[in-house]
Amino acid sequence: MMLTMMTLIAMAPPPGGQPGQAQGPGFLIGWIAIMIGIFYVMIIRPQRRREKERQDLLKAIKTGDLVLFSGGIIGTVANVKEKTFVLKIADKTKVEVLRGAVTQVLNKDELPTDIEQEVAPASSK
Repeated sequence: MMLTMMTLIAMAPPPGGQPGQAQGPGFLIGWIAIMIGIFYVMIIRPQRRREKERQDLLKAIKTGDLVLFSGGIIGTVANVKEKTFVLKIADKTKVEVLRGAVTQVLNKDELPTDIEQEVAPASSK
């Protein structure tokens, strides 16, 4: 739909001009500005919002939170450092991991979203 409208607009003769006559540079600059605006609204702005939410999530993590890391490790944060977390994964077992590896903060007795989706169909059988 959008492509059809753009094609019709692009094929229309310029106002006051003859068909086949070259359009001015203002027309091209206008289309470039529109395309940049669409690109910004559809791609850049949502990505910035998601990154800000992620940074807020990482800043809000405190000792005692249950977290899921990108490697699939689930554990309790034992110590918060500037760039890392010390994660307790079992009795007397602690691992130091980077802050950027956090994918999800879990509530007590909550499964990660990926596991919930896999477990739910199996439990209904």
